[in-house]
This record gives sequence, structure tokens and C-alpha cells, in this order.
Amino acid sequence: MIDLHSHLLPGVDDGSRSVGQSVRVLRTFAMKGITDLACTPHMVSSQMANGFTEAQDAAWKALTAEAPPEVRLHRGAEVMLDRPVPPAAAERKVTINGTRYLLVEFPRMVPAEIVGRALYEVIQIGLVPILAHPERYTSCSVQTVRAWRELGAVMQVDATTLTLPRNRGDRARDLVRHGLADILAADNHGDERNVATALDWLGEHEGAEQALLLLDANPRAILDDQATYEVDPLPVRDSLWRKMQRMFESE
Repeated sequence: MIDLHSHLLPGVDDGSRSVGQSVRVLRTFAMKGITDLACTPHMVSSQMANGFTEAQDAAWKALTAEAPPEVRLHRGAEVMLDRPVPPAAAERKVTINGTRYLLVEFPRMVPAEIVGRALYEVIQIGLVPILAHPERYTSCSVQTVRAWRELGAVMQVDATTLTLPRNRGDRARDLVRHGLADILAADNHGDERNVATALDWLGEHEGAEQALLLLDANPRAILDDQATYEVDPLPVRDSLWRKMQRMFESE
């Protein structure tokens, strides 16, 4: 499995506080079958200058020196788009693994129209925006996400939200059920979250093929700077009412 959204670069944002903390998480990831991880510290578009900061470079060097070899680490950033895309992003200095894919986020209460315009601006400069955790945004719905994807954006749903009750959980499940999620990620901040938690939920919903695409094939395509694959909607389970309808129709 491949996870393209984490905050394990130690001491640079609200994620892991130390190399030791990050290494412990990475060892757990390795045991769960995670082979690749992107370190994507928070960055703000209006505050970016020339790409990664000296502190981020130092943290990367320290982490890669101690990280378990079972998990390959890749660089990137989660960019809050509070203004148009900065030159550092356009030049692929903070994109995922130096590819055209840029992980982006917005304030939770942002209107859908503003998200759409910002995603379009990213696409216009030759990048592909990966929208982090769209289920967090109050403007998120099947219709709005479908429109964002039609622009050319990629949707990254947080794996752990698939088992949350109501609101965010409902929105995350709706996106996966409708085939509108392109990848799953943990958004780990030095804690217990990992993408493997999605496997049970997908298995219960006959989503083995979707799991392969969401957790391996599509994240791998992004790391390789290739186009992602379409993810089919989950199979629709027959309700008791539909079964009764068919039974009466056949009589």
C-alpha cells in the first residue's frame, strides 16, 4: 500500500514532534504493509517563497537517516491555497515526488465555487491538484466533487473517515460508493492513523478491486507522474425491499 499524505516530517508543523516519533509510526506502517509514504508538511501559499524551508530540509535529512528501509519516503507538501499557486509549486519544488501532482487544501467552510476556481487555476499552469480530504468541507457533496473531478482534479479521501459516524463519515462513504475518490490516505500526524483501516470497510462492501486502485495503483501512478485510473462505484447491495419486489414480480 502507498500513502501520499502524512505529517511525519518531525517538528515542522502540527504533526510528529520528533524523529523517534516518526520512526515508530513508520515501523507500524511497515508491519501493516505500507511500502511508500509521502511526507507532506503543511505549507501556506501566501507564505511560500522558494519551496521547502531550511527547517523542512533539515527534518527530511534527519528522518531519512533513521527511517526503516521497508518504507520508501517521498517528498511533497500539503499547500493551503489562500492565494494563487506560488512559483515554487508551479516549478514542482513542493509537488508529490517532483511530479505534476500538487496536494492542496482549503479552509473547511470554503464555498464550492472558490474551490472550483482555485483548482482550475492549478490545472491552468500544468499541474494536477490532489484535493486533500474533500469530505471535511461543508460544501462537499457528490455533485460538487463530481464537478471538481470534471475539471481534472484528483480526490484524496482520508481512510479513517470511512468508519466515522455522520457528517464527514457519510460524505467520505458517499464519495467512495460513487467512485469519486481516487486515492485514500491516512493524514497521519504522528498518531495511530493508517490507510490499512480502510481495508475492512472496503472488504465488507465488496470493494476489493477498489481497494487495489485506491491504495496502490493510483498512488503509484501519481508517484510515477502518470494518469490515475478510474475507480468504479461500489456494488449496490440489494435491500430487503428490492428482494421482496422481485419475488412478487416473479409470481
